[in-house]
Amino acid sequence: MGNHVSLLSGTRIGNESKIFHGAVIGEIPQDLKFEGEESTVEIGDGVTIREYVTVNRGTKALGTTRIGTDSLLMAYVHVPHDCQIGENVIIANGVQMAGHVIIDDWANISGLVPIHQFCRIGKHSFIAGGYRVVQDIPPYILSAGEPLEFSGINSIGLRRRGFSAETRGIIKKAYQIIYRSSLNTSEALVRIGEDLPSTNEIREIVTFVENSERGLI
Repeated sequence: MGNHVSLLSGTRIGNESKIFHGAVIGEIPQDLKFEGEESTVEIGDGVTIREYVTVNRGTKALGTTRIGTDSLLMAYVHVPHDCQIGENVIIANGVQMAGHVIIDDWANISGLVPIHQFCRIGKHSFIAGGYRVVQDIPPYILSAGEPLEFSGINSIGLRRRGFSAETRGIIKKAYQIIYRSSLNTSEALVRIGEDLPSTNEIREIVTFVENSERGLI
């Protein structure tokens, strides 16, 4: 535990987590609808929280803000009320998110990225630095540009995590259908079901797209 760390009521921290100087964990939400209800911050095992990170408690909407096992939050990251961060997530310096953001396992977010409320960021995705996130980021992809857009699959990250060349190829074909064909989203999902094997990764992509509430980048 670093110097001047503030751990407030409702904070739950797992084993072997490290919290560096000046972090504030478990403060009440910056949400005008908050009425003093009991809520928590839950931090998993092996999480690293660097200098001056702020993590706010949940509200009555979900009750909990969560950070999953073995995740890394670099300096000055803000995690507000009811955000749900998965395992092995890396969030670089100065990322500022709004409430109710969901970040799935193994996502990697570069520095100074602002994230709109209720956005979801899929598994094994990578967001380049400094770009605004205002819609959902599907799993396994790279995203960059202003406005943020699909920039290919996260080949380097997937290769480092043991995804085979065959699996990476199937993921790439799925996103070529979604982003590089003339099909709309519904038609693209039908084509994926017809043309590609039903692997775990394809099911993950299809489920993510079907359940997207803010629409895809």
